[in-house]
Amino acid sequence: MVVLHVKRGDDHVFLYETSVNTDTDTVIRELVSVFNGRLKVQRICMEMEELAEHGTMLPEQMRQLNDDQIEELHLKDEWADKCIPMGGFTFNKDPLCRRNGQQPNEAMRKVLEKAMADAKAMIDKNLCKTNTVLTLKIVEEALNILRGAVMIVYPMKLPPHDTIQMEFINMEDLTGTQASKEVIEPSKAQLWFAGHQVLPGKQLKDYLGSNDKTKVVVKLNQLGEGPPGREQVVNEQLRRQMMAANFKRQEELRVS
Repeated sequence: MVVLHVKRGDDHVFLYETSVNTDTDTVIRELVSVFNGRLKVQRICMEMEELAEHGTMLPEQMRQLNDDQIEELHLKDEWADKCIPMGGFTFNKDPLCRRNGQQPNEAMRKVLEKAMADAKAMIDKNLCKTNTVLTLKIVEEALNILRGAVMIVYPMKLPPHDTIQMEFINMEDLTGTQASKEVIEPSKAQLWFAGHQVLPGKQLKDYLGSNDKTKVVVKLNQLGEGPPGREQVVNEQLRRQMMAANFKRQEELRVS
């Protein structure tokens, strides 16, 4: 099996194992699914940190309003009494006024924190350094760990408008967010190898050759971004060693 070292720009993202006989359409689709799946795990973990501190998300019309404004507009969080965390809560006001302040107790926070730590470890880009491949199944397992922890802490489920709940059912709206710029739209995805675009309708061996026991660097980007920068033939450490050796040689020649 060939190992694809997937990069986005200069960022090392994950390793993916496949066969050189695989259709390029399939490879691109699977790489994008894993790439976007990692981003989803990261987004959910960021929101779960807020959930553990400040409870469930307020309805959209109540967000970023202070208490006086909420009272003046006669607004009420109808889900506050329905979505109480297991074991009760203490009030911890959200300074961003996005969540209702019903912080889960310490035991339940630990459940959320452990799930986040486990899920992050499963999709960590540092797995590239240990030659650990990532699959869509692993990404889905990470999502299930997060989903399970939320169900333990919130057996009555989260409000339907909570960002975490919307992520779980794939109804998230990333419009206007930084996250929307990070996601690769499948229909616009492009894969590159050695400065050449890996085109749909072919097989991976058309670009990598027939050696099914190799490891290569490939890059993902989107239509309109242009070709990504080519990989350096000489890495930075080796470049410095070569420069030092060359300087030493010049000094020896100068002295002699």
